[in-house]
Amino acid sequence: MISFPNAKVNLGLNILSKRPDGYHNLSSCFYPVGWKDILEIIPSNKLKFTSSGIAIPGGNMNNLCIRAYKLLHNNHQIPPVHIHLHKLIPIGAGLGGGSSDAAFTLKMLNSIFNLNISIKLQQEYAAQIGSDCPFFIQNKHVLVSDTGIKFNPTKVDLSKRKIIIIHPNIHISTKEAYSGIVPKESTNSIHEIFMQPLVNWKSLLKNDFEKSVTLNHPEIAAIKKELYDSGALYASMSGSGSSVFGLFKEDFDFSTLSIRPKYSSWRGTL
Repeated sequence: MISFPNAKVNLGLNILSKRPDGYHNLSSCFYPVGWKDILEIIPSNKLKFTSSGIAIPGGNMNNLCIRAYKLLHNNHQIPPVHIHLHKLIPIGAGLGGGSSDAAFTLKMLNSIFNLNISIKLQQEYAAQIGSDCPFFIQNKHVLVSDTGIKFNPTKVDLSKRKIIIIHPNIHISTKEAYSGIVPKESTNSIHEIFMQPLVNWKSLLKNDFEKSVTLNHPEIAAIKKELYDSGALYASMSGSGSSVFGLFKEDFDFSTLSIRPKYSSWRGTL
């Protein structure tokens, strides 16, 4: 079986408070985008993970896809498989690629072995792997709260907007991203901001990681400025960085954008 785990971008990201367990409460909107990996799972005599494309740090058997398999194996005694991941979504980019790979592994194994695991239980398994993972089980844009594992519907609709995502080949670790964060309650809720016209988002919809991350990596701020100078209605860093995305009108001509050769990018319609 083959599937195509996709990335997501954050429309706003507010770090509200630090929890007793060491994690943080946040508020955001996760929006799926079409930048995708390729994931294949086939029967095997022993558990095996291989990869191609972008190099994945860490040992093969520590990959999030293997963690997803082991979760199901421990609870449902599924037989071994060979998992192959062709990695195209940049790593450490704030796009949730690794979380998506793990969530899609759970969904694929559920289907391959006819486990009939409910959406709710799949999300509970996914939450044991990482905070972004549960989102990719249903893979629909939602308002996100708690540590990123509680979802509420939103009427925000970007289906006619064009998007470009630019990754400047900078890896931002979770430790680095949170080192510059001082949690605080937001004055405007993301839900309320979405009621405003898209052109107003520039001054209202913030990613709390941007300020400290761009101090260390001014190239990220430069990309955001270039997107606005090119006509973006809204631009932001995604997640904890380092990718930056811009939203444009549906008739925008991407050929007018100049992307530096060393950057990787994806463009399409939401």
